[in-house]
Amino acid sequence: MLQLRQFAVAGRLAPFSAEAAAGRQVHLIGPNGAGKSSLLAALAGVAGSQGEARLAGEPLLRQQGPQQAGCRAYLSQQQPPVSMMPVFQYLALHQPLGAAAQAVEVVIARLAGQLRMADKLARPTTALSGGEWQRVRLMAVLLQIWPAINPHARLLLLDEPANSLDVAQKAALDQLIAELCHHGLCVILSAHDLNHTLHQADDVWLLHQGRLVAAGAPAEVMQPAMLEPVYGVAFQRHEAADRQWLITRTA
Repeated sequence: MLQLRQFAVAGRLAPFSAEAAAGRQVHLIGPNGAGKSSLLAALAGVAGSQGEARLAGEPLLRQQGPQQAGCRAYLSQQQPPVSMMPVFQYLALHQPLGAAAQAVEVVIARLAGQLRMADKLARPTTALSGGEWQRVRLMAVLLQIWPAINPHARLLLLDEPANSLDVAQKAALDQLIAELCHHGLCVILSAHDLNHTLHQADDVWLLHQGRLVAAGAPAEVMQPAMLEPVYGVAFQRHEAADRQWLITRTA
């Protein structure tokens, strides 16, 4: 699905090569400043990059803006609301070109219901709480590449999507991401909750000081010996409730 060859961001990310397959959820992990946001912004075409990025065999970043927007969506880490438009109007700006109005309404209703925003669609974006605005932003990027109304969708890029979400909202987002992957999209997201990554990710890319230091299945990459030199703290792995858990180890 996504192939990177000597992909780099000057001053932020050293050249590396990697692949992300269709239907996979890829988590970018690493401490602050590791290069996660730089990588996502570069793949979204909003930051300069070097090397090659191909999506489904086609050069991703050489496509015109409308073509890129038709096959991938990007949630930046932060974006304050800039106008008093109601939520439903903001969402309309993100609907796929050519999508049938009735089909779009069905998808919006589904996303709003699952993310518990159905009663906020007429509210101005500037009157939302931080968590509400984050859910509106998530609804917008999901709407842009939702398979039922966009057959060209291939890739979703999310920079710390769980910011400001409560436990139930995070669970709802997990379900929506899983559904996208089930339909063959590739989802790449940055995360700081290592246990969430351990349980939810299909693949993990571990970044440190602008370099990709490991890539593979969570069980392989997220070992204490691999994480400790990157994060500068000691880790232990424990099993509970039929799952593996990472905890920091005190001296």
